[in-house]
Amino acid sequence: MTHITGPSRHQTTLFPESLDELIAQDHPVRVIDAFVDSLDLGHLGFKKVVAETTGRPPYAPGDLLKLYVYGYLNRVRSSRMIERETRRNIEVMWLVNRVSPTYKTIADFRRDHAQAIVGVCREFICFCRGQQLFGGELLAIDGTRVEAAASRKQVVTPKRLAEQMAVLDQKIEGYLMALDEADRHVLGTRAACPDVAAALAALKEQRQQLQRRAQEMADQGIKQHVATEPEARLMRMGDQGFEVAYNAQVAVDARHKLIVAFDLTNEGNDSRQLHPMATQGKDELQVKGVTVVADSGYSNGEQGSQCEQSGITAIVPRPRTVNKRGKGHFSRDEFAYDSKTDSWRCPAGSILTRSSISVAGQKNDYTTKACGDCALKAQCTKSRRRVVRSFYEDTLEAMHQRAMSDPIWMKQRRSIVEHPFGTIKWMMGDPRFLLRGLKKAKAELALSVLSYNLKRVINIQGVQMLLNTLRPSLG
Repeated sequence: MTHITGPSRHQTTLFPESLDELIAQDHPVRVIDAFVDSLDLGHLGFKKVVAETTGRPPYAPGDLLKLYVYGYLNRVRSSRMIERETRRNIEVMWLVNRVSPTYKTIADFRRDHAQAIVGVCREFICFCRGQQLFGGELLAIDGTRVEAAASRKQVVTPKRLAEQMAVLDQKIEGYLMALDEADRHVLGTRAACPDVAAALAALKEQRQQLQRRAQEMADQGIKQHVATEPEARLMRMGDQGFEVAYNAQVAVDARHKLIVAFDLTNEGNDSRQLHPMATQGKDELQVKGVTVVADSGYSNGEQGSQCEQSGITAIVPRPRTVNKRGKGHFSRDEFAYDSKTDSWRCPAGSILTRSSISVAGQKNDYTTKACGDCALKAQCTKSRRRVVRSFYEDTLEAMHQRAMSDPIWMKQRRSIVEHPFGTIKWMMGDPRFLLRGLKKAKAELALSVLSYNLKRVINIQGVQMLLNTLRPSLG
């Protein structure tokens, strides 16, 4: 008995196999090919869609776009790795008809067509809407931090500048002492004095540069700056500490867990993303009204009020209030508000009246003079208790009550929106952007969202049904 063996690699055949015969008819790569061919690349903003009559022939933008869609769908994002796939991967050879552009050409295409790539992702979202894959009734919104290309070492803060200037001050002081010592012992050390003076001048120049940078940050009112990627920000990454990152936002339709809207911001939290994401999702669904559910990080009264005006019902729990001035002290939840008198009643029965209004902070402050003689003061405050109420408190409470009325809302939110991010990060391999800048990083996010939606739709409808839908549009 022998092992199973194939034909010899040196054996010639009379009728060689074509490349198309090696790709199954229901292979997902055929969907990528059909979808990209159905796009109006010129309308989306891609360059060189029509080749010039003179000069060196360019690669077809459709082929380069297919390379990236295939790459992100199969966890290959690097332009060098994509170039390698064009020479060894039969699926890629079939997809782009065996062209093999260099990694520089591939990388330049993604860099130069960032806005157009975002448009491609939105075209597929429109395609999904046309296939009636969206329920259009419930959206779940969430965000996640994705590391930027820049290193954390490139972050400049006033504190770090002060530390660097302190180190330079110590070095300058050391060189000044060396010069003083040289003045006392002139003989035998004159040769070293010019070197010391030059080093001292260089240190003083470095300190002046740091001082100018600190002044510029103070004038602009910014607390951090990333030297090699100014649009990125230092953000908290859960248990991983702080990293230079962007904030990726998505709105996911409840029916098939497809992403209907996405965005990328450099804001460190989600408090101002509820209305923009809900509006974008509503517009993509083309509905008059929609319900959105999000976690407590999106609890913002002004955003909730804007949602109401836009025909959006927001279901967002508010964060639990905590008395930051004392552990174990009464929280604000234990104070009762009376809308008729615009006052609060504390646990001891005293009335807190409005003491000040902050237009900038959009809030009212309430205090009372009864704290001094209160028997419960030790459980409430160390001096005088202060309660804050937002201008949009009624909206915040309405969003919270909708979330608390049925526990199913938060369970649905988790089941709808959290697994897309998990899938996207798995497809990214190393969840870190490769391109610098908000616009280019958003193009990377768009490719990831497109890959996720493409994988979902293939699982829902199957390759053959998608091909039957896409091919007639090729005309």
